[in-house]
Amino acid sequence: MSTFLYRVAHWAFRRRRTVVLVWVAVLAAVFLGAANSSEAPEDSASLPGIESQQAFDLLDERFPGTEADGTQARVVFVAADGQQVTSTANRSAVDTLVDEVADGPQVAGATSPFDAHAVSEDASTAYATITYRTTADDLTEASKEALTEAVEHARDVGLTVEVGGSVLETEPAQGIGEVLGILVAAAVLFITFGSLAAAGLPLLTAVLGVGISLATITALGSALGFSSTVGELAMMLGLAVGIDYSLFVVSRYREERAKGHQAQEAAALAVGTAGSAVVFAGLTVLIALLGLSVVGVPTLTKMGIGSAGTVLVGVLIALTAVPALLGFWPDAVLPRRDREDPRRTRSRRPGRFGRNRNWTWNWTWNWNRQGTTPAGTARTPWGVRWARFVTRRPAAVLLLTIVGLGALAVPSLNLWMGMPGAESKPTTTTERRAYDALADGFGPGFNGPLTVVVDVKGADDPAAAVTAVSDRLADTEGIVSVSPPHFNEAKDTAVVSAVPSTGPAGERTQDLVRTIRDERPAIESATGAEFQVTGTTALNIDVGRKMQDALVPYLAVVVSLAFLLLMVVFRSILVPVKAALGFLLSVGAALGAIVTVFQEGHGAGVFGVEETGPIMSTMPIFLVGIVFGLAMDYQVFLVSRIREAHIHGEQPDQAVVTGFRHSAQVVGAAALIMMAVFGGFMTGGESMVKMVGFGLASAVFFDAFVVRMAFVPAVLALLGKRAWWLPGRLDRLLPRVDVEGEALTRRAPAPDDASGGDDRRESVTV
Repeated sequence: MSTFLYRVAHWAFRRRRTVVLVWVAVLAAVFLGAANSSEAPEDSASLPGIESQQAFDLLDERFPGTEADGTQARVVFVAADGQQVTSTANRSAVDTLVDEVADGPQVAGATSPFDAHAVSEDASTAYATITYRTTADDLTEASKEALTEAVEHARDVGLTVEVGGSVLETEPAQGIGEVLGILVAAAVLFITFGSLAAAGLPLLTAVLGVGISLATITALGSALGFSSTVGELAMMLGLAVGIDYSLFVVSRYREERAKGHQAQEAAALAVGTAGSAVVFAGLTVLIALLGLSVVGVPTLTKMGIGSAGTVLVGVLIALTAVPALLGFWPDAVLPRRDREDPRRTRSRRPGRFGRNRNWTWNWTWNWNRQGTTPAGTARTPWGVRWARFVTRRPAAVLLLTIVGLGALAVPSLNLWMGMPGAESKPTTTTERRAYDALADGFGPGFNGPLTVVVDVKGADDPAAAVTAVSDRLADTEGIVSVSPPHFNEAKDTAVVSAVPSTGPAGERTQDLVRTIRDERPAIESATGAEFQVTGTTALNIDVGRKMQDALVPYLAVVVSLAFLLLMVVFRSILVPVKAALGFLLSVGAALGAIVTVFQEGHGAGVFGVEETGPIMSTMPIFLVGIVFGLAMDYQVFLVSRIREAHIHGEQPDQAVVTGFRHSAQVVGAAALIMMAVFGGFMTGGESMVKMVGFGLASAVFFDAFVVRMAFVPAVLALLGKRAWWLPGRLDRLLPRVDVEGEALTRRAPAPDDASGGDDRRESVTV
């Protein structure tokens, strides 16, 4: 592997103009395809294999021409204190609004609350139902403006009027996530490298990769069903891994240049070593993302495929475009003090003392590169100091790490999954105010009715069978009302709406749905009719259960494949086991942090979370998939340097210190960049986006700065040489990939070794 990548980088460096032109041509081609592509499809809520989806499908089949989840708006009217909506003035205002809206564009019908008995018992609250002929995304501005104007007219008479549903859904405030992430990444890169060019190159290649990936997703959106959500996730991951992969190659290039290698050789060695780690780190991310397909959720599968393509592009750019760009500016990425100075190479004739007249400058430069000031004061990198501290006290550090992350993970045991709706929106939105008004006027369960689809094809008396089902539902504890049945034209299917006594996200409502389904066999046996429970509330319950059931198989598939891959990379059994255990600690702590903030509300205000509630059902499995791939990035980059030192003869503890000397600062910078990219998405107004950004940022923090910096060196120090044990038979069976670049070390010894170890080597002009 390392030899092949070494040759690839040599070729890319020599043919740098060709490589750059090819990538620019690819970018232009996919942008042209994106410009001529069809509009991206909407996010699909379809989820095969659950009862709620089967009921929706039955409704579409038996009620042709209507959508089970069609677009409706509920206009909620609340009278002023001491008044009733049924008063003459208020009633007139309500009727006027209904008539005005009914004549609006794209409106299929408007039902007055006084005709539909949609008035609360105390007559303080009422609602009108507006039905549109199209989906919310296809509503024109004229339709929305007509509804808005009618609402304002009704408010003029003193009524409180709010609109629920997705028709006038308030667009969340747009954050500055991408911009903030790039700015922080630029600052971290500049501080790490001390060079604008070194900081800019990873940013440039990451933006190139994201541009190609987003344009490709847009071009293929119609054919493969990639929605805008797929593009958003791809952009977030593309920026993070694209910067990181280029960062590791550029960092290794600078290291090889510091050893005295010429630019082309340094670029080839960097790609042959760090590039090998990039390849296998990218493979672990691909496994985690493509593994989302085993969950059986089409949306997650598409998100995984789109994001995996973005990661693949990032890997290819790091292996080809980065060495090509280094060929254009070989010295620009070096620290200012290390760049080629014409005065150092102007003359190689011996000076007055028989030496190169630049000997003093070169001696000082090399002395500083070894970590010592001209005054002789030792400067030990913080990574080395920390690694020595951990290797001296591995048991204490390991125990503290496990206890600390375990304590943070405890709240995840109370994880409450659901799909938050209007109740999770800020009170500044009209949807949330409409939700609260309906809950106050009609009860908390009114916002989450259960839709019961009754199939009476096999019943002798369809009408009697539906009536019997409705009566049994009404007698169920926890149901406050059941609507009259609505039959289709064939009279073989009816729809009944049952209102629970508790809110849609409540635990008692979930128990109620389970109770109704548990009693179904007896009801079907007595009536001869079959029925299914659906609606938003039941759908959320089914999705949560499906995600919970899929989590263990998903973990098993992903961890097993990654275990095999890491066993090939590190030629060890215990190192992959350690990697898996460390990942479980970090993801458990991240889930605990999410529950603490977004579910329990502790510290919610600090992160701009206005409302707490259930955790999005897809969040845990999504978090596991993304974080597993990113965690393995740090595992490969850090531990490969430790193994490299070990196979070159260093003792286990010293190999850990050496690995940290070369990797700790870069891994820390990479983690900060990822945290900045993910955390930047918390600046938006959408609660779900904040949750994703917070979860990913916290998981990266726990994994990079706790697991990789404390757990990993402590375990390796305790295991010693046993960490790299592999049975002889298995060692012969596994392919050798040489991530550490041992073949390159034999092929191209460092200039110091070739020159007999003279530390005062002459400068080389590139």
